[in-house]
Amino acid sequence: MNILVTGSCGQLGRTLMDISAGYDHKCVFTDVAADGNVIALDVTDADAVREAVTGNGIDVIINCAGYTDVGRAEDDEAKALLINSEAPAILAGAARENDAVLIHISTDYVFDGNANTPYPEDAPKGPLGVYARTKLDGEQAVTASGCRHIILRTSWMYSCYGKNFFKTIVEKTAGLPSISVVNDQTGTPTYAYDLASAIFLIIDDGKLDRTGVYNYSDEGVCSWYDFAKAINRGLGHMCDVRPCATSDFPSNVRRPAYSVLDKTRFKETFGYEVPHWQDSLDICIAEYHSKA
Repeated sequence: MNILVTGSCGQLGRTLMDISAGYDHKCVFTDVAADGNVIALDVTDADAVREAVTGNGIDVIINCAGYTDVGRAEDDEAKALLINSEAPAILAGAARENDAVLIHISTDYVFDGNANTPYPEDAPKGPLGVYARTKLDGEQAVTASGCRHIILRTSWMYSCYGKNFFKTIVEKTAGLPSISVVNDQTGTPTYAYDLASAIFLIIDDGKLDRTGVYNYSDEGVCSWYDFAKAINRGLGHMCDVRPCATSDFPSNVRRPAYSVLDKTRFKETFGYEVPHWQDSLDICIAEYHSKA
């Protein structure tokens, strides 16, 4: 099977690349610019995407590309729309033309964050900002395209790659005597390795025909403060991590106060166990130490 991965320089793409070492299938890793084993591909260029999919006989497209800077998106809506909405439509079109399956990565931000119980996939949507709206637009474009697709919504993704909350807290707790982290936003950290592993399991187990939208995050619930405390403790840093309110950090971005995802549909459809975020954090910290 031939697999095309977009956004391969991001944390999920890099993790997929790690896992694919020794993989039986042929994986073509791409990003907007070439980087080592990553081939240049602009996912907003329909002709280039069509050529990449057709020319490589692609059976599965894993779309990890995205405009993920939530704050900057507010001032750069055109680019966020291009990458988060129009590019998925282009990829979906290429998938449909080549009878390939598109696995598209989306986000908990499609919900408004006003719930107090985990969001099922069909809960009412309420995107709060440009990033959220464009990601929801991307989902809808994929669904409307008629291509075979699996949309995976995830939340609070972290790893040893790229820019993410885990790496920010590692740096801050190593260099500062104290930090403040919001304790009024609740969700579930998701280790990129867990999501990447789930994607490859779906492919390997021949479950690509189970099309639809699924929530995927690790198990458990915490606040950003809880997550930061666990990182600090796991690293053995002596930083004093203190709770604070979202209002203590004025911003032009509205973030969901509650973004816990209900994973029942995913677990029942694919039959996979989902790791708890605390167990996966221990693994990530061990990986961090091994790379240090």
